[in-house]
Amino acid sequence: MREFLTSQFGVSVVLAVVVFAAMNGVVAYCIYYERKIAAWTQDRPGPNRVGPWGLLQPIADGLKFVFKEDVIPGHVDKPLYVLAPAAIFLVGFIGFAAIPWGGKLSLGDRLVEVQVANPDIGLLYILGVASMGVYGVVLGGWASNNKYSFYGGIRATAQMLSYEIPMGLCILVVVLTMGTLRLEEITALQTGYWLGWIPQWNVVLHPFAFLILFVTALAESNRTPFDLAEAEQELVGGYHTEYSALKFGMFFLAEYAHMITGSAFIAVLFLGGWHFPWFAWTQPEATQWYAVLAKIVVISVKIAAFLFVMMWIRWTLPRFRFDQLMRLAWKGLIPITLALFMLAAGLLYFGKHRSPAWALAGNAMILAGVMVSAALSRTAVTGRQTNLPPVSLLAGRVGVGVGCVPDAPL
Repeated sequence: MREFLTSQFGVSVVLAVVVFAAMNGVVAYCIYYERKIAAWTQDRPGPNRVGPWGLLQPIADGLKFVFKEDVIPGHVDKPLYVLAPAAIFLVGFIGFAAIPWGGKLSLGDRLVEVQVANPDIGLLYILGVASMGVYGVVLGGWASNNKYSFYGGIRATAQMLSYEIPMGLCILVVVLTMGTLRLEEITALQTGYWLGWIPQWNVVLHPFAFLILFVTALAESNRTPFDLAEAEQELVGGYHTEYSALKFGMFFLAEYAHMITGSAFIAVLFLGGWHFPWFAWTQPEATQWYAVLAKIVVISVKIAAFLFVMMWIRWTLPRFRFDQLMRLAWKGLIPITLALFMLAAGLLYFGKHRSPAWALAGNAMILAGVMVSAALSRTAVTGRQTNLPPVSLLAGRVGVGVGCVPDAPL
């Protein structure tokens, strides 16, 4: 048994069980975390009745989901209807496997990675798993045989496919800069310092790509202001309108799991993962058990910070219209990330891909170009077709009473 537990396979198995159990608890308390943030934003107490400070509220909510009557409407496609929440739940809870949680751990004469799996294409694995999340939403919308659910599923499909393009380009910027697809190597390459004190995090090199990747992570997780798939005011609840009890809860658990995995992914790519500058226990050479725990705490704090910002945005900004959402992706983020990709490729060609001065200068030029383009644009963002007649003519045609002009030409 000792031989197994000190091997890389044994450590990976134990870590997988621990992280899976921890994520199940964390996603439940993410609901409590979000309700508290909403309460603070709206100047009210939030959950404070069940348990001290309301800390047992997630347990009460979970029991309610378990014991509620599981209603399956007669008009649904039952096999796909049951499969949808299971599929999105599974996809949401397998993305963490390639995340490097604590660097290397020394176990006697062995040195093992604190990571469930460290494939050569770990970065592509995360992307592949994240892109599969759309299937659960689409299946739920289609199988519900409900027009509101169907609209939600179609919106989710268009949204996720659109925002995966700028997301992929931002990740390619990191790949060109780091020269590897292994997430543990990307983390290790960010543990040095420029000028002896500036951490070599990718956010210092490409802050614009970091910001856009965070925006696309919001869109991929169906978070406000990109939650058009479940817009309550117009779609009742969107793709999960017909779901109840535990199936309904699984959609939300999967959403928070995607948020956690996405936050960890961004932290690894741009914020050094488990690395904290100038703290000896979070350096690559620190492989003691207490150093590994310190590294896990560091990446967990970064994840919690991203979750806070995501929830803060939800209770601060209104959601976009669907045309605004698609315009932002295709006319905004995709051209910008193409420019960032070309910048990273050019810096790599000239051997300046790890130079903060050149990279920041390129980011500043792209930002200046975006601002100039926005300032010179004269296109009104109204969502109205440009080939329609003025509103005054339409108002006259559909008017009531004497002012009605039924034969007015369109």
